[in-house]
Amino acid sequence: MYYRFGKAFHFLSVLFFLVSFLYIYSALPEVVTYELNEEGVGQKFMTKGTFFYSGIIFFLILNLILITPGKMIENQSTPNFKRLFPTGDQFRDYILTWIYSFVGVINVSLSILALFIHSINNQNEIASGDFAFFFYLIPIFFVVWIVALFWILFKKFNSIQDQDQ
Repeated sequence: MYYRFGKAFHFLSVLFFLVSFLYIYSALPEVVTYELNEEGVGQKFMTKGTFFYSGIIFFLILNLILITPGKMIENQSTPNFKRLFPTGDQFRDYILTWIYSFVGVINVSLSILALFIHSINNQNEIASGDFAFFFYLIPIFFVVWIVALFWILFKKFNSIQDQDQ
């Protein structure tokens, strides 16, 4: 049941990424700076089209790779998944929720990274210091979700141990 919230969060994060990425893409100059030196001068560049296509392709590949295990567990596609996460098991619901919400966190993080690229290229409109709080959210999100994964796995292994005894 909870995994539906994870799926909804994943879907909303996909929409959020697409809308924010398209907005940021439209505001970028023809030559996009993605690295600055110590003086704040652009050091590495790419064209606007390269930024767009590489960003969308990276987003699609990352989402496909990370959603695949969740879909495999959900569809019970392998005997190992059927045995480890049977239908009706609460840990199946927890792990599916974790997978879908983790991909959602990745998508939000990619949106924040695109915002960073936008702030580098539009220093007169937006300073990267104005969004420093958002940049610190990325590692916090990852730490919280990884701790949650270990908690789910710890609980699952304890339940398997209790069944064996």
